[in-house]
Amino acid sequence: MALTSEATTIWRGTLFEGSGDLTLDSSGLATYPVNWKARSEGVANTTNPEEMLAAAHSSCFSMALSLALAQAGHPAESIQTTAAVTFEAGKGVLGSHLLVSARVPGITEEEFEAFADGAKENCPISQALAIPITIEAELA
Repeated sequence: MALTSEATTIWRGTLFEGSGDLTLDSSGLATYPVNWKARSEGVANTTNPEEMLAAAHSSCFSMALSLALAQAGHPAESIQTTAAVTFEAGKGVLGSHLLVSARVPGITEEEFEAFADGAKENCPISQALAIPITIEAELA
Protein backbone atom coordinates (compact mmCIF):
# COMPACT_ATOMS: atom_id res chain seq x y z
CA MET A 1 0.00 0.00 0.00
CA ALA A 2 1.41 3.40 -0.99
CA LEU A 3 1.59 6.21 1.54
CA THR A 4 1.55 9.83 0.43
CA SER A 5 3.18 12.31 2.82
CA GLU A 6 2.48 16.01 2.66
CA ALA A 7 3.94 19.33 3.70
CA THR A 8 2.33 22.70 3.02
CA THR A 9 3.97 26.10 2.61
CA ILE A 10 2.10 29.40 2.64
CA TRP A 11 4.30 32.09 1.04
CA ARG A 12 3.61 35.82 1.21
CA GLY A 13 5.38 38.41 -0.93
CA THR A 14 8.19 38.36 -3.44
CA LEU A 15 11.08 35.91 -3.36
CA PHE A 16 13.61 38.29 -1.83
CA GLU A 17 11.39 40.28 0.54
CA GLY A 18 8.72 37.69 1.25
CA SER A 19 8.56 34.81 3.67
CA GLY A 20 6.54 31.73 4.36
CA ASP A 21 5.51 29.15 6.88
CA LEU A 22 6.08 25.45 6.30
CA THR A 23 3.87 22.90 8.03
CA LEU A 24 4.61 19.18 8.06
CA ASP A 25 1.18 17.62 7.85
CA SER A 26 2.19 14.76 10.16
CA SER A 27 2.59 17.15 13.08
CA GLY A 28 0.09 19.79 12.06
CA LEU A 29 1.05 21.78 15.11
CA ALA A 30 4.57 22.85 14.25
CA THR A 31 5.23 25.43 11.58
CA TYR A 32 8.67 26.41 10.40
CA PRO A 33 9.48 29.86 9.03
CA VAL A 34 11.17 29.88 5.63
CA ASN A 35 12.60 32.74 3.55
CA TRP A 36 15.13 33.55 0.85
CA LYS A 37 17.76 34.89 3.25
CA ALA A 38 17.75 31.58 5.14
CA ARG A 39 18.15 29.76 1.83
CA SER A 40 20.93 31.89 0.38
CA GLU A 41 22.81 33.02 3.50
CA GLY A 42 21.56 30.98 6.46
CA VAL A 43 19.47 32.47 9.27
CA ALA A 44 19.02 31.13 12.80
CA ASN A 45 15.59 29.65 13.56
CA THR A 46 14.51 29.76 9.91
CA THR A 47 14.58 26.76 7.59
CA ASN A 48 14.91 26.31 3.85
CA PRO A 49 14.00 23.66 1.27
CA GLU A 50 17.50 22.20 1.32
CA GLU A 51 17.35 21.62 5.08
CA MET A 52 14.07 19.76 4.56
CA LEU A 53 15.74 17.72 1.80
CA ALA A 54 18.66 16.99 4.15
CA ALA A 55 16.22 15.80 6.83
CA ALA A 56 14.54 13.49 4.33
CA HIS A 57 17.84 12.19 2.97
CA SER A 58 19.48 11.53 6.35
CA SER A 59 16.47 9.69 7.77
CA CYS A 60 15.83 7.68 4.60
CA PHE A 61 19.48 6.68 4.29
CA SER A 62 19.62 5.59 7.95
CA MET A 63 16.55 3.40 7.42
CA ALA A 64 17.96 1.88 4.21
CA LEU A 65 21.29 1.14 5.88
CA SER A 66 19.58 -0.37 8.92
CA LEU A 67 17.52 -2.66 6.69
CA ALA A 68 20.49 -3.80 4.60
CA LEU A 69 22.59 -4.55 7.67
CA ALA A 70 19.80 -6.46 9.42
CA GLN A 71 18.98 -8.49 6.31
CA ALA A 72 22.64 -9.53 6.15
CA GLY A 73 22.55 -10.65 9.79
CA HIS A 74 24.37 -7.59 11.19
CA PRO A 75 21.77 -5.47 12.97
CA ALA A 76 23.11 -2.03 13.85
CA GLU A 77 23.14 -0.85 17.44
CA SER A 78 22.96 2.73 16.20
CA ILE A 79 23.32 4.76 13.02
CA GLN A 80 23.86 8.52 12.96
CA THR A 81 23.58 10.22 9.58
CA THR A 82 23.98 13.88 8.75
CA ALA A 83 23.06 14.98 5.24
CA ALA A 84 24.61 18.24 4.11
CA VAL A 85 22.69 19.58 1.11
CA THR A 86 24.42 22.42 -0.72
CA PHE A 87 22.48 25.15 -2.55
CA GLU A 88 23.93 27.99 -4.59
CA ALA A 89 21.77 30.85 -5.86
CA GLY A 90 21.60 30.74 -9.64
CA LYS A 91 22.79 27.14 -9.79
CA GLY A 92 20.38 25.29 -7.51
CA VAL A 93 21.02 22.19 -5.42
CA LEU A 94 24.57 21.08 -6.01
CA GLY A 95 24.59 17.86 -4.01
CA SER A 96 24.02 15.99 -0.78
CA HIS A 97 26.92 14.74 1.32
CA LEU A 98 26.17 11.96 3.81
CA LEU A 99 28.27 11.73 6.96
CA VAL A 100 27.60 8.40 8.67
CA SER A 101 28.75 6.93 11.96
CA ALA A 102 27.39 3.59 13.13
CA ARG A 103 27.84 0.87 15.71
CA VAL A 104 27.58 -2.49 13.97
CA PRO A 105 29.10 -5.42 15.83
CA GLY A 106 30.84 -8.13 13.85
CA ILE A 107 31.70 -6.40 10.56
CA THR A 108 34.85 -4.82 9.21
CA GLU A 109 35.24 -1.21 8.07
CA GLU A 110 35.42 -2.42 4.47
CA GLU A 111 32.18 -4.39 4.82
CA PHE A 112 30.49 -1.40 6.45
CA GLU A 113 31.54 0.90 3.62
CA ALA A 114 30.04 -1.54 1.10
CA PHE A 115 26.73 -1.58 3.00
CA ALA A 116 26.79 2.24 3.21
CA ASP A 117 27.44 2.58 -0.53
CA GLY A 118 24.57 0.22 -1.27
CA ALA A 119 22.22 2.12 1.03
CA LYS A 120 23.24 5.40 -0.64
CA GLU A 121 22.26 3.98 -4.03
CA ASN A 122 19.08 2.25 -2.86
CA CYS A 123 17.67 4.83 -0.44
CA PRO A 124 14.35 5.98 -1.95
CA ILE A 125 15.20 9.66 -1.37
CA SER A 126 18.52 9.23 -3.23
CA GLN A 127 16.53 7.70 -6.07
CA ALA A 128 13.80 10.34 -5.80
CA LEU A 129 16.14 13.12 -6.79
CA ALA A 130 15.46 12.10 -10.40
CA ILE A 131 11.73 11.24 -10.22
CA PRO A 132 9.03 12.63 -12.48
CA ILE A 133 7.15 15.58 -10.97
CA THR A 134 3.46 16.16 -11.58
CA ILE A 135 1.50 19.35 -10.87
CA GLU A 136 -2.03 20.68 -10.48
CA ALA A 137 -2.18 24.47 -10.53
CA GLU A 138 -5.10 26.88 -10.18
CA LEU A 139 -5.67 30.50 -9.29
CA ALA A 140 -7.37 31.01 -5.95
